[in-house]
Amino acid sequence: MTTHTTGHFTFADWQETEAGQAADGARIARAQVTNGWTGAITAPDTVCQYSIVYTTDKTGSFTGHELVDGELDGRRGGFVLAQRGSFGEDGTVHCSFEVVPGSGSGELVTLTGRGSFTAPQGVKEVGYTLDYALAD
Repeated sequence: MTTHTTGHFTFADWQETEAGQAADGARIARAQVTNGWTGAITAPDTVCQYSIVYTTDKTGSFTGHELVDGELDGRRGGFVLAQRGSFGEDGTVHCSFEVVPGSGSGELVTLTGRGSFTAPQGVKEVGYTLDYALAD
């Protein structure tokens, strides 16, 4: 059975460094991010790494992985979220994520799931949705 949940996460720290730039202007950056999750996911200090492609100063895409150690609806454990998203001229970030298969630990060892968030760039608190399942 799949459970639908919601909550928020807050960017606690964002450290971005440029990794390279092409002659046509596209550039690649890395970001190390710390988030705090509340709601269905409770995790005060996650570890997240993003690879970002800027096609212009305001548009691009990203991929990343976030190590979440805390609780999901009261069950203690950890898991990794694989994230993929984009951002556009209007300043909106769109991201979908999924639990990396086999990454669950503790009471979340059998966790599977998918979720998403949409947020204006620069907003520190972002709402998310997550649909997940735990095998018996």
